Parts: sequence; structure tokens; C-alpha cells
Amino acid sequence: MFGGVQIINILAGILRSKFAAIFLGPAGVGIMGVLNSTIHLITSIFKLGLDTSSIKEIAFANKLEDKRNVSNVIYNLKRLLWVTGVLGTVVTSILSPFLSEIAFQSKSFTFSFIWISVAVLFKQLTFGNMAILQGLRKLKKLAMVNLYSSVCSVFIVVPLYYFFGLEAIIPTIILTTFLGYLISKYFTLSVEIESDHKSLKNVFHEGKPMIKLGVTLSVGSIITLFVAYLIQVYITNVGGLTEVGYYNVGMIIINSYVGLIFESMSKDYFPRLSEIINDIKSVQRTVTQQAMVVVLLITPVIILFLTFAEYFIVILYSKAFLPVLLFINIAIMGTLFKAVSWSLGYVIIANGDSSVFIKTAIGFNVLLLVINIFGYSNYGLLGLGVSYIIYYFLHLVIISLIMKFRYKFVFISEFIKVYFVCLLLVFSTFCITYIGDVLLKSFLLVFLILISSVFTIYNLNKKLDVKSFIKEKFNK
Repeated sequence: MFGGVQIINILAGILRSKFAAIFLGPAGVGIMGVLNSTIHLITSIFKLGLDTSSIKEIAFANKLEDKRNVSNVIYNLKRLLWVTGVLGTVVTSILSPFLSEIAFQSKSFTFSFIWISVAVLFKQLTFGNMAILQGLRKLKKLAMVNLYSSVCSVFIVVPLYYFFGLEAIIPTIILTTFLGYLISKYFTLSVEIESDHKSLKNVFHEGKPMIKLGVTLSVGSIITLFVAYLIQVYITNVGGLTEVGYYNVGMIIINSYVGLIFESMSKDYFPRLSEIINDIKSVQRTVTQQAMVVVLLITPVIILFLTFAEYFIVILYSKAFLPVLLFINIAIMGTLFKAVSWSLGYVIIANGDSSVFIKTAIGFNVLLLVINIFGYSNYGLLGLGVSYIIYYFLHLVIISLIMKFRYKFVFISEFIKVYFVCLLLVFSTFCITYIGDVLLKSFLLVFLILISSVFTIYNLNKKLDVKSFIKEKFNK
């Protein structure tokens, strides 16, 4: 379901990105990327990780069919996010000159940050509504929120870019976040809350466990966003807005278009894992199955991108963004390492293991910052692509060791064999793209696309009996 919605989201994203590339250019895309990164960072700081910790609380209470407790958690979550959202908006406005100076080495964007500070509040409230739907496993409604928000945003973004160009960046950020909030609010109206009205003091007191876990989780999220922000600022300072525009486009392609599988499956995976976290056998079965499915699905996607990357960039953006091609071709292979470490990492969060989570978050992000700065300062966008692969390889190795020694978890040999084949297919495709003989290269690439697709379908059917599922749907 989420995969289907994400495909439509991608089509909507293609339209937004295409018109942004045409009417804003690489520099405009760079400005938009830096502003959005700032908003994401501030939102992550002030939401206190409540959007994630509340999912765990809601899912656990919902599993026990404790409606009173579910209502209580939802009530507290909404009140807390209103308070933190308003606080985030005020602080962003006050710090706007400082933020402008850091991001653009100039105070010329001060009023831009003041205007978009309101987006912090809308994002906070939207995150809360999404957490409620996800925790209650109302996946159809959650999918509809994603779908309508994405499609409707096209009707805001495209006309504004066309008529106002660079001046449309601020209004689009505000209007799209406000629209996202309205849509998420509509789909949570049916969620009944039986909790009595309480003072803020009682809300904070009752929500203390959720806040404590949320703050722990938010530390990791804040560090991640802060490092991503520092990388963008560093590229802006060293290479300029055009370079950071190329980088943003590359990361959008890797994280949004290829990463749609992560986004789709996380909606159900985390609450499902939270419900069974005390049963180690169920955890091992769930994590292995999740990793297997993600790896199998993402392999043919990576191979398709490696084969047609140049055409994708021109279609999604324009020829002006072709300098990002090598960065994407190299970095995209790192997502195969990310697929496995991503599946494993949720075990730490579901366990509420705050000590391990914070230590790994700090360590991994320091590593990411160092190798990205080293890679870009010495080899430009090429260096960033290589550092992306190195980072996620090391990330997988370290997470696997933590899982083995702390949680007694290791993958079965069947998964390791499948994973090795997927790695071989992806890296073979990368090497083939550099063959000089066009005919031979085309033949081998088409062959690998077919092989990877057959391999994925065969193994998915063996594990999930996809064939029977499809027949059942058609019979209906």
C-alpha cells in the first residue's frame, strides 16, 4: 500500500523538482535546500522526539486494547506538541539574523527565516497527527495523508515557481507545511479521545516517560540533522550555492526516489516491532524478514538507476544538473548497506536502549561529518559519493556487532547468501556502466536488470507467497 502511494508521491516530487530546476536553477535549489534543512533541524530540536516515542507508547497500549491509556497518550502528545511548536516558532524568529549569517554568510535572509518560522509549528502538529495514525496502525489513513499532501502540494508549488521564481521559495515552504497539517488533521478527526481536560503541569508530569524517551531519540535525530546541515553549509562556503544545489539533488534522488522503500516499510515495521520487542524469537523473525524484503526490493531499483541515471537526472531536473551524475552513481550503491543496518537499527529504538542509541548516534555522525568533509575538500562531489559508501559499510559492520554482542542477534545463512548475491549484482552493474562498447554494455545491463528482477520475485514469492496474494486479490 505504501509502495503504491510512494510511487504517486515520486511522480508529484518529479513535477516539483522539475519545475524548481527550470524556474529556480541550481542556485535556487541550493537556497531552498539550505532553508528546508534549517527548518528540519529546528523542528527536530523542539519536537523532543515525541513523534517517535509516542508511536511506541500508543502501539503498546493499543496492543493491550487499553483505550483509556491510548486516549491519554494522544491527549498528552497533542498538548505537548502545541507548546513545543509555539516555542520553536518564537525561538526561530528571534534567532533569524543568526541563522541567516550561519547559512548564507549574510543577514539578507533574516526575514526569510522569520517568515518560515511558522512552518515549525505546522510541522510539529503534523508529526503528531502522523504519529497517532501510525501508532494505532491506521495505515490506510496514514497512506492517504502522504498521498494527498504530496499531490496537493504540486498545485501550490508549480504555479508559484512559474510566476514568482526565487521569490516563491518562502511562500511554498509555508503553504505546503500548512496544507500538510490540515490534511493530517482531517484524517485524525475520527480518533476518539476519552481523556479529561488537564493542566499543562499534569500533562508534563504524565508525559514524562514519553518525553524522556523522546528526548533520547531526538538527540540522535538532532545530531543527524545538524551534521547534514553542517555538510551543506560547508559545501556552500567551499563550493558555492550551485555545488550545494547539485548535492541536494543527489541526496533527494538517493533518499526520496530510491529510499521510497525505507519510507514505505517503516510505517508498519516500527510499531509492529514495538509490539513484540519482549519476544526475542519474534524479533529475530521480524527483523530478518524485514531486511530480506528491503534488500530484495531495493536491488533492482539500484540497478535501474545505475543503468538510466543520466536520463533520470535530465527528466527529473535538467541537463544543468548532470555534474551530479558521478556522485549519484557511486553513492547509490551505499543504500544496499543502509538497507540492512536500517532494519537492525530499529531494534535499539524499540528496546528503548537510550545509552546505546545516543552513543551510536554521536559516533556515527562524527564519522559521517569527518569523511564527508575530507571527501569533498579533496575530491569534490566524487569524494562525497565514495564517503557515502564507506560510511554505510562501517555503519552496517558496527550495528551488526552491537546486535550480536548486546542482543544475541545474527542473521541466518539464507539471508547472508541472498545479500551476497544482491551485492554482486549491484557492483557488477556499476562496473559495466564504464564499458566502452555501447552494444556490449547495453546487453549486459539489460541482462542484469532481468536477472535481478527474477531473483527478487522468486525469493519474495518463496518468503511471502506473493503469487497467492495477487491471485486472491484478482479473484476478489
